[in-house]
Amino acid sequence: MIGLDVEIVLVGLLAMVEPATLGSSVLTLVLGERPLRTGWWFYVGGLGATLAVGVLAAFVLGNAAASPHGHTPKAWVSVLGIVAGVLLLAYVLRRVRRPVDPQKAAANVERMRKVASAPAVRIIAAGAVLANAGVFMVIALKSISQLNPTAGQYVLDWLVFSLVSLLPLGLALLMLRIAPTRTMPLLTVARRWIERHARTVALVIAVALAASLLRNGISGLTG
Repeated sequence: MIGLDVEIVLVGLLAMVEPATLGSSVLTLVLGERPLRTGWWFYVGGLGATLAVGVLAAFVLGNAAASPHGHTPKAWVSVLGIVAGVLLLAYVLRRVRRPVDPQKAAANVERMRKVASAPAVRIIAAGAVLANAGVFMVIALKSISQLNPTAGQYVLDWLVFSLVSLLPLGLALLMLRIAPTRTMPLLTVARRWIERHARTVALVIAVALAASLLRNGISGLTG
């Protein structure tokens, strides 16, 4: 179970620092004239979309991935973990070989500039698309299901995962509420850090998660 716990922590961290989500979240705050309004609706969209997936999975998937034989996972769960690990490594290799495209980065800034001044409904929709945990939700769904939770426990675990995946945006909104004057310069610094380093951090965590998935999957098939 320790390996599974590590897997859950890593997928939560990866969802939290994924550059596209992290970058879009900060841009909604630094580009708009009313950052609290924009950030709040963006947060609602992202959190709502992520929670909706988890609540649905709690009743559809539930504990289907839990092992009936103690610590030995089901064969299909192990295979799914191995496939996910291989795909993650392929994702890392692709990102390493492909440098950041300045034109795409500029286009994303312009897109988020329009979102920042849009009506609330459009901001919520943008948050639902850009601030959810994306494909990493599949790994999280599998991992939580392996814990053999009840529907209520699944929803609670998924709530924690959802909040962690949006933790940077949530903390930024809290800081804007408490000390807006001091927070805005920090967000500008954070934006520069994300542009320079978030990609590297995310890839390192992705490699660690892939290694955990492969280890758990292989040990499950050979155990």
